Amino acid sequence: MIAPTQFFFVRHGETSWNASRRLQGHVDIPLNANGVQQAQAAARLLGVKTFDAVLSSDLARARVTAEFIAAVRGTPVQLVAGLRERNFGMFQGLSPGEADLRYPIEQTRLRTRQIDFTPDGGESLAQFATTVTETLQGIAGRYAGGTVLCVTHGGVLDVIYRLATGRPLESARDFAINNAGVSIVSHDKEVWCIDAWNDCRHLDESRDELPI
Repeated sequence: MIAPTQFFFVRHGETSWNASRRLQGHVDIPLNANGVQQAQAAARLLGVKTFDAVLSSDLARARVTAEFIAAVRGTPVQLVAGLRERNFGMFQGLSPGEADLRYPIEQTRLRTRQIDFTPDGGESLAQFATTVTETLQGIAGRYAGGTVLCVTHGGVLDVIYRLATGRPLESARDFAINNAGVSIVSHDKEVWCIDAWNDCRHLDESRDELPI
């Protein structure tokens, strides 16, 4: 009998766009100084653990966070495009106020989580959730019974929480997803279970900016 696969999920450290509440999506924004400190704190917490694999989104803010953690034990980081943030297209780079002014109708559809709404140049919430789910199922199968570290983004973690709790994609988010927060989720026979969520005890400060 194969034991559950245990995932340690880490949201990337803070960026300047997190601090100014600008939607990043696929824009490759680096960690700011605070984000580097958060990544180092996550490394002190998790670097003592043994993982069968260290996986990361291929966007720099996640990759660099993962590299800090993996370097403690000399573990290679594998980049996985399916762990990327959602592509928000026309909204990328905008603050909530700017989105309200430029695209009031579309921004309302985004904010109310209409799952089939596809921003110009981006992807729908439904498409994104399918990609995340398929990616995680593939990882769970590949490392069945093991322990995996995944460094990723707020949107991916939002989908993971809903996979484990059954909360609909279209319902408003009322759970925290902080920069460099650590969540532990188990996968057993297609069932996802949250063991710990958004642990930030290793951090002096951390942001959780709600969606635009």
